[in-house]
Amino acid sequence: MKIDKAAIRDLAKILDETSLTEIEVAEGDNMIRVARGGGGISYMPSVAGPVFPVGDPGTPMSPTMELTHSTAAQHPGAVISPMVGTAYLAPEPGKPPFVSKGATVKAGDTLVIIEAMKVMNPIKAERGGILKQILIEDARPVEFGDVMMIIE
Repeated sequence: MKIDKAAIRDLAKILDETSLTEIEVAEGDNMIRVARGGGGISYMPSVAGPVFPVGDPGTPMSPTMELTHSTAAQHPGAVISPMVGTAYLAPEPGKPPFVSKGATVKAGDTLVIIEAMKVMNPIKAERGGILKQILIEDARPVEFGDVMMIIE
């Protein structure tokens, strides 16, 4: 395993310059996470896909109900942010968004771009379906684990 010490230093510098306590970036099969306050620094292979928190199995969700951020994480079609950064819903300012509410998406379609450390990271649909909700705003920060969209 090759450890990118320069990337770790850059991430640690970002923590020092901001009020963040943790930052994580992923590229390919590698992920770097730097945390302040006992979390330490870790470097590990990334998981195959997003991890979805398990909700109360006794609480069914209606397919037509609007989800709040707290209930959206329990949805099986939740699109979770894999990193901290700025989310862009369109490829560039003034262009149409990648997707819009009610659109049909296919697995592999680009849904959003997250800019992290001046790198544009396309976030692609893990599954196909109808885009039911967009829970983020264009050009606004997202945190690791934030629910960005719901696909049913």
